[in-house]
Amino acid sequence: MAGTESEPTGARDASLPARAKIAVTAGKVAAAVSRKAGRGSGSVIGGKVALRLDPDLLATLADHLDVVLVSATNGKTTTTRLIAEALRAAGPVVSNALGANMPAGITSALAGGSEARFGVIEVDEKYLAGVARDTRPKAIALLNLSRDQLDRAAETRMMAEKWREGLQDTEAVVIANADDPLVTWAASSCKKVVWVAAGQAWKEDAWSCPACGGVMQRPGDDWFCQECGFRRPNPHWALQGTHVIDPQRGAWPIQLQLPGRANLANATSSAAVAAVFGVSPQVALERMRGVTAVAGRYDVVQYQGRDIRLLLAKNPAGWLETFSLIDGPPTPVVLSVNALDADGTDTSWLWDVDYERLAGHPVFVLGQRKLDLAVRLEVAGLQFHVVDSLEQAVRMAPPGRIEAIANYTAFQQLRKVVAG
Repeated sequence: MAGTESEPTGARDASLPARAKIAVTAGKVAAAVSRKAGRGSGSVIGGKVALRLDPDLLATLADHLDVVLVSATNGKTTTTRLIAEALRAAGPVVSNALGANMPAGITSALAGGSEARFGVIEVDEKYLAGVARDTRPKAIALLNLSRDQLDRAAETRMMAEKWREGLQDTEAVVIANADDPLVTWAASSCKKVVWVAAGQAWKEDAWSCPACGGVMQRPGDDWFCQECGFRRPNPHWALQGTHVIDPQRGAWPIQLQLPGRANLANATSSAAVAAVFGVSPQVALERMRGVTAVAGRYDVVQYQGRDIRLLLAKNPAGWLETFSLIDGPPTPVVLSVNALDADGTDTSWLWDVDYERLAGHPVFVLGQRKLDLAVRLEVAGLQFHVVDSLEQAVRMAPPGRIEAIANYTAFQQLRKVVAG
């Protein structure tokens, strides 16, 4: 099925139990029909059909794998890709590379990678505990938690509590971001934790203590609660400038082709995960260097004779990181926002984004919720144009590479437009 990165699968499929074999076959047929009908990759519908026929299929498919689960509000698709590249140094990998990160999509991915040694799986935050029970991972990477899709997802402190309760009995090594108090609270119930100082640019969801509700003190990079004593743990791994610092204080240069500090942090967490599987930081980081784009993110494409860089930003924390990547004024910027089910239908988060950072950029606004975004930009005091299409924005934009920033479904729409 779509979304996998692995070796050929025939031998392992033959050894599956009869019920699992039937379920896998039916899922592949459903996925193929979906693709032929132009309804997407088919990974989700294929997984749903397979799980309906065999509810234990995910556990069966994961049984022979050393599994890594990756969960976060932002960065999980990129980090999953970086970990997969690092672990290929030790053997074949299967991964839900296109980001179908709920149980159906994960099942679909694993069904297409039976000969793999490692399973590197991105997991939606809501489903992490359940997927961990089914797949019995060797490692779990917890990167960050911030507000996102509040119409369907729990408030961030509730999500941290859900992780904390759901993972407390796991035998996995948990690789957790020590700079995020919510992630630290979630991971601190686990038996084996590797702490990573990966940073936290967006702090607006972490000013109250997740342990007691008190006000968090945040001097510099440190954090602590004066009321209950909950505080930042000492990290085993750290991002220092453009180097990964390992537990022995060795410094390893990060030379990614992916832009931005957020991706340096993703690489640091990925190196810590790879070490759990015996892959050295030097080897892991060298393999990560070959990643140039992730499911279209960061791609520079040609459209209407112009270079356009495609950037994904789904929530306030993601927009903050993305604004740090773009070229400075007077680089033209296209913003596109939808509010479909996959995006979350509540767009109140637009008011939490610091769009004032776009001052001096020619800005063009499109997408299903372009008028909501236009109101926000008007309040920010920006000069902008509301347009009906990317083609219109490109015609109006001044010379230079265009930075196109969009949330989830709007990003997929832009990819389709520039693809032809």
